[in-house]
Amino acid sequence: MTDLSTTRTYTEPLTEEDLLLLVNKENKDRKQYLAVYRILMIISFVLPYITSWYRAYEGAPNAFSYIKYFFTTGVLLGIFTFATYSSYKMYHRKIQQDITEKSKTIETSCITKKVINASNNAYYFYTTSRVKMSMEVTKEYYYSLNEGDEVSIEYTTHAQHYLGYF
Repeated sequence: MTDLSTTRTYTEPLTEEDLLLLVNKENKDRKQYLAVYRILMIISFVLPYITSWYRAYEGAPNAFSYIKYFFTTGVLLGIFTFATYSSYKMYHRKIQQDITEKSKTIETSCITKKVINASNNAYYFYTTSRVKMSMEVTKEYYYSLNEGDEVSIEYTTHAQHYLGYF
């Protein structure tokens, strides 16, 4: 078993290229959150309507009750809003923190295993890193290092978004 104490980390400022990558990722993620929330809002209005029709089909009296419809819609909207906001706050804010602080973490870790995937001609290193335990590398880099050698991995400090290796 490899000793995890061989892993060392330090921080550096983000390069302009890395910062641009993060800003683009943040914009893309924000658009995805809004798209998912719009779909959930539509569901919260349509689902009670569909259940009203089902109750009417079953012959329930007062199947199209405004009170039941708006109550159910409100409950669904509340649940979906809370879930979306919690997810946004938990994951998306970390990317925003990285953009604000403009720092990345460089982690130097040991290579524990080298693997070649013959089916897609890919080369992998397994490392002692807490964030990136395996990574695909180029053929040249694969053959230039051996098990036990050190490799440096770059990722954002808070979101731990993988940026690359050297």
